[in-house]
Amino acid sequence: MNDSFTPRPGVTLDLSGVSCPGPIIGAKKIVMELAEGEVMLLISDCPATSDELHTWAERTGNQVVKTERLDSGSTGYYVRRGRRTELAPNVFLDMRGSTCPGPILEAKKVLEGMAPGELLKLVSNCPGSRADVEDWARVTGHRLEDVIESGQHEWEFYIRRP
Repeated sequence: MNDSFTPRPGVTLDLSGVSCPGPIIGAKKIVMELAEGEVMLLISDCPATSDELHTWAERTGNQVVKTERLDSGSTGYYVRRGRRTELAPNVFLDMRGSTCPGPILEAKKVLEGMAPGELLKLVSNCPGSRADVEDWARVTGHRLEDVIESGQHEWEFYIRRP
């Protein structure tokens, strides 16, 4: 379906056949790399994607601008990247030069000493840190507010203590 109200996605992510939370995790990684206003089309057939995606988009300042049923039986979700807000971290942890799992172990120690709701900026250049930190944050209930690639294999992670 293509009409004048269908946004033009710059990226299409087809995660049909992937159960939740897979589509949300995939969408989050892609949307966080888009420029403000850019649109991604997420294709999913997982029944929980709609609720999870709308909740995540609302919490992060992004927007699900259109949802449509596709001929394949999957659903297409057009997600527009919202305005990047300047995050003001309470604590800065520079772990460049440390190999994984060092950045996560140190971040855990630092976050334990922070007040609920405070924000940690973790910088790491360990090649595996992006996937490791994202998985760790999801499993432990810490909210990953943003991930910014600041160089080749160098990431800034903004982690909020629950």
